[in-house]
Amino acid sequence: MAETLRVSLVVAGSSARRVTLVRVAIIVAVLLGWEALARSGLLFRDVVPSLTAISAAVARLLANPDFYGNLGITAAEIGVAMLIGGLSGLATGILLGANRFLSRAYESLIYYLGPTPKIIFFPVMIMWFGVGSGSKIAMGAVSCFFPIAISAASGMRQIDRVLIRVGTSFRASAWQMVTKIYLPAMRQPVVNGLRLGLGVAIIGTLLAETKLSNRGIGYLIIQAYATFDMPRMYALLIVLFVLAIGANALLGRGLARNA
Repeated sequence: MAETLRVSLVVAGSSARRVTLVRVAIIVAVLLGWEALARSGLLFRDVVPSLTAISAAVARLLANPDFYGNLGITAAEIGVAMLIGGLSGLATGILLGANRFLSRAYESLIYYLGPTPKIIFFPVMIMWFGVGSGSKIAMGAVSCFFPIAISAASGMRQIDRVLIRVGTSFRASAWQMVTKIYLPAMRQPVVNGLRLGLGVAIIGTLLAETKLSNRGIGYLIIQAYATFDMPRMYALLIVLFVLAIGANALLGRGLARNA
């Protein structure tokens, strides 16, 4: 038994190392290909800046206090959007999953509207919430609502009926059923929905900032593009990419640990 366990651990460790090596190799290949394209002269100058220029732009960006102010604005907009869209999406998914009549009546509408590009609603958001942070928060909330609602509704249908009958037999309230039965039983679909919702909330908020705003990371990106400051634009995209990955990983681990 001990020998079998040792062999399993060795195999698992070897597999993890191979995965890490493949990831590193892909990253190195992409960086080398980028640098080769930058030096080739095939594209217009500065459209593909060298890695040195981008690295210098990242350093200047991180040393600029104005960047952190705009980052805080965007992070606050995304956080409020996730709070509004996430809670409403979770509540809608639980309601649709628990009620067969409501599911037949309304769930198909959510599936049809889910893939619709949410940026088409931005003019409406501007009319309703103005040109400030309100319209950006609304865009982020609308964007994350659909994947979370769909995931929660799907998770509700995967709950063992025995668990629901146990809660009913103990005369649990609606709140107790949600917190003690539904959410723990559909942990994985909810985690996946929230992680996907965070991604689309970031996209929706940044798109709104690029369309009409004078602050936020989206505004900085479109400003760099408008002035053809390509190293700064790529630096902003890289920093945003790293922060989004970190936020998504922390969200997934935090929810998995607390569920």
